[in-house]
Amino acid sequence: MQPAPVPPMPHRPRSVSVQLAAHFERLIATGVLRPGQRLPPERELAASLSVSRGSLREAMHELEAKHLVERRTGRGTIVSEQSERVSRLYSELDGTTNASLDDATELRLIVEPRIAAAAALRSAPSNLVQLEDVLTRSALRLDAETSLQLDLEFHLLLAHAAQNPLLVALCTMTSTWTESLRRHSHATLEGRLRSLEGHQAIYQAVQARDPDAAAAAMDEHLSVIRDVIARHAD
Repeated sequence: MQPAPVPPMPHRPRSVSVQLAAHFERLIATGVLRPGQRLPPERELAASLSVSRGSLREAMHELEAKHLVERRTGRGTIVSEQSERVSRLYSELDGTTNASLDDATELRLIVEPRIAAAAALRSAPSNLVQLEDVLTRSALRLDAETSLQLDLEFHLLLAHAAQNPLLVALCTMTSTWTESLRRHSHATLEGRLRSLEGHQAIYQAVQARDPDAAAAAMDEHLSVIRDVIARHAD
């Protein structure tokens, strides 16, 4: 089996190992690197990314601690398969639903403020780098589809920052169920701006390690988006 190709990093932060960990975790979270894929050998990977092997090792140690990769003697570094409990949850919840706006909002208000609070308590520096990168890209003049995809990515990466694979699975399914409704909030410039403002407030609370503020910011964000969707749908 050929090693998986790894795209270059978008930019360099103060800590190269943090940026590397953020880069790889985002690639794994968004499916660019898939479970079971083998990464190139350490020397080759470090050279392709123009980083030191020491920085790469530090990043891989973090990913291994998060159970995102497995480092096996004689086989190299492998993207971890989903745990049995996560796979079971996906199989039980898989599918789409024609949720009403009120039902979708209620589901998100139950789940996502708790995810934001957990992220404020548990996020690693690499998780903050990922979230900041999504915010930077979201601040550009975007079309509706790109804005929606970055919205979904922000909430997915926030779930990863909570360091609980079951929350990641639940967030993924929630996004699937609510994606068609969320398209309405990105159909207008006003909706895209409200989405970005909400994400920025959530990020600031997570960065400040304030779980109550993170939960409150998420609650406010979801309520604002619900109103945007309702106005657009009408």
